[in-house]
Amino acid sequence: MPAELSTIDLKILELVQRRADLSTGEIAEAVGLSQSPCWRRIQRLKDEGYISKQVALVDREKLGESFFIYASLKMSRLTDKERAEFIRKVENIPEIMECYTLFGEMDIMIKVYATSMNWYQSFIFNVLMKLPGVEDIRSSVTIAELKYTTALPVR
Repeated sequence: MPAELSTIDLKILELVQRRADLSTGEIAEAVGLSQSPCWRRIQRLKDEGYISKQVALVDREKLGESFFIYASLKMSRLTDKERAEFIRKVENIPEIMECYTLFGEMDIMIKVYATSMNWYQSFIFNVLMKLPGVEDIRSSVTIAELKYTTALPVR
């Protein structure tokens, strides 16, 4: 943890991760500051990149049946240009929620938002297998969500 973050900064980060809709006054009251110094701290945390964006989280159950699939991709050797194209394409596919490079047998792991197994089968052949360098895909389908959080432990 960076030394420049105070206990109050950490409390602010904890609060805004859980409730980004809190007013500056509510945050100030919760951390024991007056509103102006609290606002300045929040602005500093934004300016320094600790708070990168504020979003609304949508309850996916309200949108109907869905589940997540974690797909591991085996990749061929890519040129720098092909790698950049792969990344650009992945960034532009809204159903791919997350993407990571891996050490080990597989090279890439993606988290896919799926509405049915039929949809996912089509997605594999019409989207994933057409990405540059994809040679093999191994998928794990989630059954139940036991824990979900976007909040990072800051202390």
